[in-house]
Amino acid sequence: MGECVFCDIVAGRAPASIIYEDSDVVAFMTLRPIAPGECLVIPKVHVDHFTDLGDRLAARMMVVAQHLGRRVREVFKPKRVGFVVHGFGIPHAHLIVVPQHGPHDITSGRFARVEDGKVVFSHRDMPIADRTVLDEHARLLRVDELTSP
Repeated sequence: MGECVFCDIVAGRAPASIIYEDSDVVAFMTLRPIAPGECLVIPKVHVDHFTDLGDRLAARMMVVAQHLGRRVREVFKPKRVGFVVHGFGIPHAHLIVVPQHGPHDITSGRFARVEDGKVVFSHRDMPIADRTVLDEHARLLRVDELTSP
């Protein structure tokens, strides 16, 4: 494993439940989902900050996320689908597709805990989903081809 787990996923050195892949991006299920169907779209090239992506690649990521958001709505029936680029966590640009069943599904409230009188936010408190479940969700959401922006 290298320094960037997303680069390892792109290179096939780390496991992932892949939903979609083309020459520019790869989409896969989130390891610690807030709700079933949560997934990520990442560029295949390592770019730390989303704002450093070229316009064409950023647009491609959004188009893929849009298609996946539609699939999430069809398959998992959330009230809404949100898109998040928060910039922390893994230092590799990524766009998160979040099924929203309630107003707090896209906020950091799910990641919050009180520790020594302070509110601490960490995705590490979210349980890791079972790989067989992630693989099944990926199968349900899988998209073979998408049109280019």
